[in-house]
This record gives sequence, structure tokens and C-alpha cells, in this order.
Amino acid sequence: MDRFVSEGDSGREDFERFARRVSPALLQSAYLLTRDRGHAEDLLQTTLFRVARRWEAIEGSPQAFAYRVLVNLSRDRRRNVGRRPIEAPGAAVLPAVAQDVSERVLERDVMTALVRRLPVKQREVVVLRFFVDLSVAETAAALGCSEGTVKSHTSRALASIRASMTESPVGDRWMEVPRAE
Repeated sequence: MDRFVSEGDSGREDFERFARRVSPALLQSAYLLTRDRGHAEDLLQTTLFRVARRWEAIEGSPQAFAYRVLVNLSRDRRRNVGRRPIEAPGAAVLPAVAQDVSERVLERDVMTALVRRLPVKQREVVVLRFFVDLSVAETAAALGCSEGTVKSHTSRALASIRASMTESPVGDRWMEVPRAE
């Protein structure tokens, strides 16, 4: 039976350090997946709760496990809501810690808009690979699919983003879109 990390366990301290370290990236990833700050916060809390419940039983990377939980919760949420797009009125990209110059803000907004237009599975791969910076293997583990599937979704997503960038207001000034591995 699953058990929550108890007060006296040294595992609790390990989990708390883990949660403090990965929470900002998990929240940003949840926002990119759901496009809604409130839902992203809910997904983060549920993800951390489920990881804490399984903390002692997690084999391999706890971070990959957390992203797998996050992606699965995001998929469950979409199934429950239906296929209509979910957009909170006035939703904004999570603020960066450092002050961005106006051009960087414009570039980030353009890239976020381009990622939002991707099909769900491609968006999941792009978020985990390039926003979270997971490897192909880690992304495959987080999504529960093969590395080949991650590579094909990455290739299609990047091709779509490249094609859409010709229409963007920043055009050639935007950083080069990475090539799929």
C-alpha cells in the first residue's frame, strides 16, 4: 500500500528538498500544458501529493516520475473537460524571476503562442524537451512512450513552429528553433 512520507522519515526531508527544487519548473510546465494559471497550480499540488505518497517506492528519477504524473493529470483534465480549448481570459505567461527586456518578452510571448497551437502530444513533448530541458529518454519515460515517438513528435512540432515563425512579428530575430535529435 502507498504511504505518505511520515514526519519522522529522513525521506520527508529529501522529498521537501525535491519539491522546493522542482516546483517552479513543474508549475511552468503545468501552465504551458493547461494554458491556465489556476489549473496549473492545482495540477502542481496534486502532482506533489502523488509523488509524496509514492516517494519511498519511486524507482529511477523522481523528477521523471513527477513529470509523468503531471502530464497524466493534464491529460485526465482534458478528457474530463472535453476537446474544446481552455483559455482563461487575460491569462499571462508565468512571470520570469529576472527582469526581461521588452524584446525578450515579445519573443517569449510569440514562442508560447506557437507552442499553444501545437497538437496536445507535440506540445507535451516540446514543453518537456525544451522548456524543462529533459533528454529524449527522460521525456519518453515521463510520457510513457518510446524514444522514437518523442523524436517524431519533436520533429513535427519543430517543423510546425518553424513554418509558423515566418508569420510572427519577430521573424528572423527569434532564436533558432532547435533541430530534433
